[in-house]
Amino acid sequence: MSEQGTTLEGASPVREEDAFDLDAVRRWLAEQGTELGQEVEVQQFGGGASNLTYSLRDGHHDLILRRPPAGQKAKGAHDMTREHRVQEGLAGVFPLVPRMIALCTDESVIGADFYVMERVDGVIPRRDFPPGLDLDEAQVRQLCTNALDVLVELHAVDVDQTPLAAMNKGDGYVERQVSGWSRRFRDARTDDVGDYEEVMGWLEEHRPADVGHCLIHNDFRFDNLVLDRDDPTRVVGVLDWEMATVGDPLMDLGGTLGYWVQADDDDFFLQFRRQPTTAPGMLTRQEVVDYYLERTGRTLTPEQWRFYEVFGLFRLGVIAQQIYYRYFHGQTTNEVYAGFGPAARYLEQRCRAIIAAG
Repeated sequence: MSEQGTTLEGASPVREEDAFDLDAVRRWLAEQGTELGQEVEVQQFGGGASNLTYSLRDGHHDLILRRPPAGQKAKGAHDMTREHRVQEGLAGVFPLVPRMIALCTDESVIGADFYVMERVDGVIPRRDFPPGLDLDEAQVRQLCTNALDVLVELHAVDVDQTPLAAMNKGDGYVERQVSGWSRRFRDARTDDVGDYEEVMGWLEEHRPADVGHCLIHNDFRFDNLVLDRDDPTRVVGVLDWEMATVGDPLMDLGGTLGYWVQADDDDFFLQFRRQPTTAPGMLTRQEVVDYYLERTGRTLTPEQWRFYEVFGLFRLGVIAQQIYYRYFHGQTTNEVYAGFGPAARYLEQRCRAIIAAG
């Protein structure tokens, strides 16, 4: 447990617009059997741009509170009940999920659903490795393959033996994703971005059948992983299960590669980077695909992979646009969100370039 009074890596004082009633949370937690002390230090993590994440520490408890942001939300997004249920359902079969404390669906407490969990102590890579974490090329490569092994392990979970079996909606996952994310983009479009119509049409025309149904994280990135402090090549926790579901594993891999900026990418994509995938020793996107296919025994041609690559970038573009929509309409004053509009425009052009290259 970290000592109270220290600033956690990636955390800072709570932004005024994101503040909540700590006394109300304290009373609610007491009703759930967790008594916080009188002096509770609250910090806010700024790594994500979706759900809001806070640290609650009192010297005896080291907890995390997760709640949705204010403003318009895409239907089905920011579902605290679902995110809590996924992690609770995985507890017995996937040891890298945090331990859940309690879920609150009474919006009178802080104005929104939220849940509280134990904090997984360790190192979380952000845009770069934190100061003092000096990994050589061999260690970086080991971390990279260890992280991919975690994804492979998650995809191998027997969902039918968990409480999450009902999340499997059967065949048609790829089709539902293409149509669903297309609808989300149209709902969040602002008049200063492209329309993505060419990209959405190409995805609809080229979508393959599902290759399988398994538990997928849907946001598997280094900044959602917790690394062992003593051996930072080892993953000890997986965070941010907001979009986890039962679906196609290659769609999950495509989503992961959408964020994977490598050292030889163009200047804009390099500036867009949110994780240390340009560090010497990191696998390239193609090497990631090859490693995953080898570990899972799957085969895929470059032409077949192109669909998943385009989809991963398209989905990321939609997420960027949804975030920018909140800023565009004044639902948040966080200036960081202003940069997501140019990112959405860039990702459309990146998708179009990959399509044209085929």
